[in-house]
Amino acid sequence: MLNHYETVFIMTPVLSEEQMKETVKKFEKVLLDKGAEIVHQENWGLRKLEYPIAKKTSGFYHLFEFVAEGSVVKDLELQYRRDEKVMRYLTVSMDKHAIAYAEKRRNLRKERAAAETEAAPVAEQPAENTNNE
Repeated sequence: MLNHYETVFIMTPVLSEEQMKETVKKFEKVLLDKGAEIVHQENWGLRKLEYPIAKKTSGFYHLFEFVAEGSVVKDLELQYRRDEKVMRYLTVSMDKHAIAYAEKRRNLRKERAAAETEAAPVAEQPAENTNNE
């Protein structure tokens, strides 16, 4: 039986951009090799942590939304635990309401991105100095 899952993992902030991308690719490969279908993924970038983990106050966040069998989650989480670059992770099974919400959130992001591209930033004129000194 295939279930819908969402997993977020936090990587250590000492990684370079290239190392972070390689780590994401590694976990993407784990999912694909186990027969999972990746529905969506988001790179949330470097964010401040709510509380320090191993004396670190920030980390690189990444989200995968995927469809797979439950055994795939066990394999994925085993890989998270084995990788010293991963500080924390959380995988949840999504019900129909969570799936609908995630879809709505993705569509909203696409609309915002499209609107931002249409309204390309126009070079602003420097404000004139209005001080009467």
